[in-house]
Amino acid sequence: MNAVQTLAPSQLSVFLLHVAVVRPVFIWGPPGIGKSALVTRFADDLGMPCVSLLGSQLAPEDLIGVPQITDGVSRFYPPAMIARKEAYCLFLDELNACSHEVQKAFYSLIHERRVGEYVLPPGSVVVGAGNRAQDSAIVKQMSSALINRMLHVHLKVSSKDWLDWAAGAGIHPRVMEYVTNRPDHLWSPPPKHEEPFSTPRAWHMLSDALHSYGNSITDDELAMISYGSLSPSHAGQFVAFNKQIRGRFQLDAIIRGEIGWPSDPSDRDVLYYLAQSLRARLIKELPVDKGRLSDSGQSLAHNGKRMLKDLSRISMEVAQTVVQGDEHATLPDWFMVEVMRDLPRLVEAKSPA
Repeated sequence: MNAVQTLAPSQLSVFLLHVAVVRPVFIWGPPGIGKSALVTRFADDLGMPCVSLLGSQLAPEDLIGVPQITDGVSRFYPPAMIARKEAYCLFLDELNACSHEVQKAFYSLIHERRVGEYVLPPGSVVVGAGNRAQDSAIVKQMSSALINRMLHVHLKVSSKDWLDWAAGAGIHPRVMEYVTNRPDHLWSPPPKHEEPFSTPRAWHMLSDALHSYGNSITDDELAMISYGSLSPSHAGQFVAFNKQIRGRFQLDAIIRGEIGWPSDPSDRDVLYYLAQSLRARLIKELPVDKGRLSDSGQSLAHNGKRMLKDLSRISMEVAQTVVQGDEHATLPDWFMVEVMRDLPRLVEAKSPA
């Protein structure tokens, strides 16, 4: 399903408090961005238990129960975890990953809040969630009848919301600092082939592993858990980030001209990380309209061009990665015009090696 409107996690909580209490809601979103945790938190906010059913692991009888003969009449008895007396939040996770037979079993539960003769207690809430077809996840086409029984919302990743949550969740300081510096690395699209990719859940796993290793973690161990959790490019930069923290190279010091770029071949990963950090800083702090350039922005633009010139002397290829555009963010046009004027060789190549 294509997303026309999207909500950040903080917005979703408010949305559910208004809508899910009156109509069933289905949350679409890529894996690992916190859909399940948000529904559990929503149920906690309502002061009711959350019962989770995993659609990909259900058979129809797991929902409608099995028939029993009572007084010569067959009756279906739903499982005890569903047939509760007090109001609760029923969370149908991976709903669009279940078979069409199971989807049909959900029709009356979602639309009429009943299973056979059992009716959900008044005040109960039904929320579904699932991944999208483009996420390379196990999904099945949802029937039009099931789609039409729920109100649909698309969840997006928000680095601000995640960092606000992470501050009180014990996330490792190195993870917090890295995502603060590179919020664009919090999530990456699922790859077409089998390899780890960055999500809020992946960063949480990496944080747990870092806590477990403690300060005695070696470079090899750091690389192992980073590449085992994140997208390869993000893992490489996270390793370089930790290396530059332990070393003598700091981006702010390079901007101020106190030190130069690392030039030793053994520091190539640190050089690339610092170059990408400069790019992120320029995109974040330089305005699109040059007329709105502040004194600090003017200083950053001046120092940025100086740094690009120095960087190109060490590695033209790495310097080109700073100025090249991508589908997510580009440097301001006025800054690129100045770079083309002052450093024409830097923008001659269209793509880095």
